[in-house]
Amino acid sequence: MGKSFNRLIACVVVALASVVGAASAADAPQEVPLTIEKNQFQPNEVKVKANAPFVLVITNKSAKAAEFESKDLRVEKVVPAGKTVNVRIRALKPGTYSFLDDFNQQATGRIVAE
Repeated sequence: MGKSFNRLIACVVVALASVVGAASAADAPQEVPLTIEKNQFQPNEVKVKANAPFVLVITNKSAKAAEFESKDLRVEKVVPAGKTVNVRIRALKPGTYSFLDDFNQQATGRIVAE
């Protein structure tokens, strides 16, 4: 086994790593930004692709903690003041799913899976 064979193996390994890396990036779930500010969600309606998982990237710009809660999605996540958290959401069937800030129930919104 000479240098040519070792070089060939190295090229194959690099090529496979590139393909796997590209596939992983393509398969990464969509990130959907959501902000809590002035006791409201912005936007208060989020549209996502049905039957595909996604990640809500929730940023709390308020001075106090908030709790993203959705009984429809069976999700609860505290978002500390001034912080951002990611909430993974499973693939949803077409429909509308409501959510609110459990610490301030006037802040509401919905996810529409289409």
